[in-house]
Amino acid sequence: MTRVERFTTHDIEPARRLAFWNELAERTFAKMRVDSPNAAFDAEMLRWRLGDLVMIQPRSEASTVHRTADPTASDRVVLHLQGRGSFEQAQRGRAATLHPGDIALCASAEPYRLVSSGEHTTLVIEMPRAALEARVPNLDDHIARVVRGASPGVRLFRDFLLSLWRQGDQSEADPDWQASVCDIFLDLLGLALREKAPIAADGGHASRRLNALVEARLTDPELSTGMLADELGISPRSVQNLFAKAATTPSAYILRRRLERAAELLAGDPALSITDLAFELGFNDSAYFARCFRQQFGAPPSAWRARH
Repeated sequence: MTRVERFTTHDIEPARRLAFWNELAERTFAKMRVDSPNAAFDAEMLRWRLGDLVMIQPRSEASTVHRTADPTASDRVVLHLQGRGSFEQAQRGRAATLHPGDIALCASAEPYRLVSSGEHTTLVIEMPRAALEARVPNLDDHIARVVRGASPGVRLFRDFLLSLWRQGDQSEADPDWQASVCDIFLDLLGLALREKAPIAADGGHASRRLNALVEARLTDPELSTGMLADELGISPRSVQNLFAKAATTPSAYILRRRLERAAELLAGDPALSITDLAFELGFNDSAYFARCFRQQFGAPPSAWRARH
């Protein structure tokens, strides 16, 4: 794996920032352009390779990303895994909004557009089409189709990527190891694409859909009663009533699940930064996270991890 490269517009003259970002985008993925109403564009990017996978993780303010037709990329597809914020993806006449945890594929050779109205972070991975198609024979049916983050397969895939990222720099890793990791990546992505997301509207089972949606959006700091209501097409009062049946409130349940997820991750990764974990799970303040964790488990995160 190549070393992780870091790019930022912070050190660029404000009037040149958007132009700098577009030069970077074009060097990374051919035929890509970024538009923003702000010439002093604020953005950061991590970029690296793992075998045949080209990966970037950009964070930027509101923008529109265009990728025009590129026949030379007909053997590639690109995956978007939404981190913070949301954006609308459009290709082949299909449009859908990705929220935190959701994934969607685009065909690299065909035009597509990504539109975000606010700050967002997205993991973007371009890969060989043939390798993925060997695992998902009807791959074209999945192009420009969102798979929700509540899907068990997507959650497993996302956890694998987070685990891989925490391994740190692997630039000196054996090529056979890298190839094996790429195979696991493609296997898990294929599994995620083939299964049906459990939060699809089914006319019932509102509580199950609500719980699944919370799991899918758990890392989004904007997760709230209103967001849940909008996603499920019901009123905020209905959301509150569903939680009341379980003797809790939306905010209390969300907080509890974030803390339980934090405990799982702390137990499984002794090197994980507590501050990074807090922000990864949607907390805007690491000190507040630590206080809540202590109230829930009787010990601060560092002490709890030492005992487990």
